[in-house]
Amino acid sequence: MSSRSWAEPYKIKMVELLKMTTPKQRKKAIEEAGFNTFLLKSEDVYIDLLTDSGTSAMSDRQWAGMMLGDEAYAGSRNFYNLERVVKKCYGYKHLIPTHQGRGAENILSQVMIKKGDIIPGNMYFTTTRLHQELAGGTFYDVIIDEAHDSTSLHPFKGDIDIAKLDKLVKKFGAKKIPYVCVATTVNMAGGQPISLKNLKELRAYTNKLGIKIILDMTRIAENAYFIQQREKGYANKNIASIVRQICDLTDGATFSAKKDALVNIGGFLTLNDDKKFEEASNLVVVYEGLHTYGGLAGRDMEAMAIGIEESLNDDHINARVGQVIYLGNKLIASGVPIVQPIGGHGIFIDAKLFLPHVKQINFPAQALAAEIFEDSGVRTMERGIVSAGRNAKTGDHYFPKLELVRLTIPRRVYTQAHMDVISESIDSVYKRRNEIKGMEMIYEPTYLRFFQARFKRL
Repeated sequence: MSSRSWAEPYKIKMVELLKMTTPKQRKKAIEEAGFNTFLLKSEDVYIDLLTDSGTSAMSDRQWAGMMLGDEAYAGSRNFYNLERVVKKCYGYKHLIPTHQGRGAENILSQVMIKKGDIIPGNMYFTTTRLHQELAGGTFYDVIIDEAHDSTSLHPFKGDIDIAKLDKLVKKFGAKKIPYVCVATTVNMAGGQPISLKNLKELRAYTNKLGIKIILDMTRIAENAYFIQQREKGYANKNIASIVRQICDLTDGATFSAKKDALVNIGGFLTLNDDKKFEEASNLVVVYEGLHTYGGLAGRDMEAMAIGIEESLNDDHINARVGQVIYLGNKLIASGVPIVQPIGGHGIFIDAKLFLPHVKQINFPAQALAAEIFEDSGVRTMERGIVSAGRNAKTGDHYFPKLELVRLTIPRRVYTQAHMDVISESIDSVYKRRNEIKGMEMIYEPTYLRFFQARFKRL
């Protein structure tokens, strides 16, 4: 990006007032929430960085599209418009709309995975891995080692380690691997991208063995931005063309439209395989809705179609990632340990380095997220041992190498002044980090415990 100052490529025409709280009110709120930021009431939150999923601001064109919803039960014109946009922008042959990304993950897992199958991927994601396990598969991490090191400056820490993948193939056999799951970008590694060079190498390797590649393309536009900025030969390519190159190297994708596509709800599954598409079309009727609405209103599909096209605009993505980089650079200047290089959708604080005196079994990232909220009303989220969960067979905690607090920036929602407030709060907490104590988990749900678990301070 240019060294000159930049501004958002939009102007604000409507505002939502925020509630300002006192330290006493925030202390009471986080205690009542069991020190889990997911259990806070949104009205008690000042700046909400819990997630970028479904929290973006829609454009005037998207809101206008909402008024053009065809709410027919079957054959809605909005579905066919969405199908046209997906084929034009992403190139996949078949589209199955779903209520959100995890609906697509569920259907994909059921049509692709058999009991005993192995699913390699560039680091796990919570809902993705759970659907793979519920379908009888086992996830294996084949991301490059640099991804597990928050201080590594490798430009493409989302890359697949082909040697790791080859070891799995030799151990289990190619027939046991229905597909390789490739995330763009890798959320749990800190929003880190995969390179086109690596994806081309992966495609060549899997073609020899008859293994498919399925994208988690939730943040594909952000991944394309990093390819444009960091990978040789792509500086003069636009975001839309890079996105299409990524998709053309794969066999299908799951998509949560609540991120890149700038809508509050929605997703889809895309496939090139006719037979798997037919199986998925049968299942979507069971779990989501008819194959031409997949649990969505017509107006939601229209807003999604418009949002996909807006997400591929270079000015939009430059400003979107630019705001994340702005916040990240302020934190680095304050000495706060974050995952580097700075990712596309948020800042990830390394809680192990921030709170070295708190053992991982005492949930340092959970403790830090609670502390940040109490300091300023900024809601962040844990991405460490709590999110990693337990081994389904042994019941033991997974101990991920990365113990992170995620500051996820919604698209087109907050200003640079909000980024300054966030930075000052984190800096304040960092200066008194030695006072922060660990946590004990006092309630643990069976699945995806980070959503509903409750804690108390040690």
